[in-house]
Amino acid sequence: MTSVREKSPLTVVGIGADGWSGLSGQAREAVLRADVVVGAPRQLAYLPAGVQSEPWPSPLLPALDDFLAGRSRVCVLASGDPLLSGIGTTLVQRGYDVEILPALSSVTLARAKLGWSAEETEVVTVVGRAIGRVSRALAPGRKILVLGANAEDLLDLLKARGYEKSRVTALSDLGGPEERIGPGSLTVFAIEADGPALPLTGLPDDAFEHDGQLTKRDLRASALARLAPSPGELLWDVGAGAGSVGIEWSRVHPLNRAIAIERSPERAARITRNAHALGVPELDVVIGDAPDALEGLTRPHAIFVGGGLTVPGVLDACLATGARIVAHGVTLESEQALARAYTEHGGELIRVGVEQAAPLGGFTGWTPARAVTQWSYRSKA
Repeated sequence: MTSVREKSPLTVVGIGADGWSGLSGQAREAVLRADVVVGAPRQLAYLPAGVQSEPWPSPLLPALDDFLAGRSRVCVLASGDPLLSGIGTTLVQRGYDVEILPALSSVTLARAKLGWSAEETEVVTVVGRAIGRVSRALAPGRKILVLGANAEDLLDLLKARGYEKSRVTALSDLGGPEERIGPGSLTVFAIEADGPALPLTGLPDDAFEHDGQLTKRDLRASALARLAPSPGELLWDVGAGAGSVGIEWSRVHPLNRAIAIERSPERAARITRNAHALGVPELDVVIGDAPDALEGLTRPHAIFVGGGLTVPGVLDACLATGARIVAHGVTLESEQALARAYTEHGGELIRVGVEQAAPLGGFTGWTPARAVTQWSYRSKA
């Protein structure tokens, strides 16, 4: 049998709450043939006597590369599936040549215990992340597994979102001799959601805290249709106001990212609150004036310009990225800037007018909102 240590300089072995007895023969071989086994103290305690082991340094990430430098025949222990919010993901992302030998994940064990299929279950990890990520997954009847949460924080979030009637089950030490229903070590929280429906996109305007600087729902929908978000893409929301476009972009898929650029510190703080409340707390907020504030930012796939069109250099800086662009203008000056961009670069130029029915005397009439000029552009490169 060819040893896994001969195929990869670094092996990551998933180990469950059943410890050494639950490891496959291949996983045991990787552990026993290693010069050193590293992991958390709880994981290392499962190893048989005589195995050379060493705990991870703390804090881990700043010291990780130096810790592994110059070592050979290293075996890393991870909880369950190393690629589920685990050290395996970190090592792969940092470019290590890694052989992964997974065990059953806590998610798989929890679903088996509950009788939940993979297709109907959404998994949200808050390991090292904000609890607000759970908000994005909440919908009536949804089955959600939450990893890494604190029980009190999770229950507070559900209450704040109107989901306090949800059934919440804590499952601990799954697959081990101390497996139980209730909080403990390695707890997975299972939520059967019961609360108000909130769409991923097309959010009502009152879902956002704002001071009037808000891209309203109908215009937001038009902008997002042309921004065309795909999983894993990055958006710049320039002149973000309340952050509505960047937030909805991020809600489309959990891998989507957005950077909101806003000159007002007060509005920037409001964007952060909105992002946490609506389930996308990783949305990054940059306080500053475009175009200077755009320098050094990660290159985007798409850009929404909701403000700053009349500032010299803003549109040019956006065009230089090669990203898809949607820009809104409501003043004559911003409309002129968009008309020039359309003449010079092409794309699509439309004018959007929205009217709402409202009481008019004893009848009903139409109340028009301010018309918005929208320019959208895709680079031909």
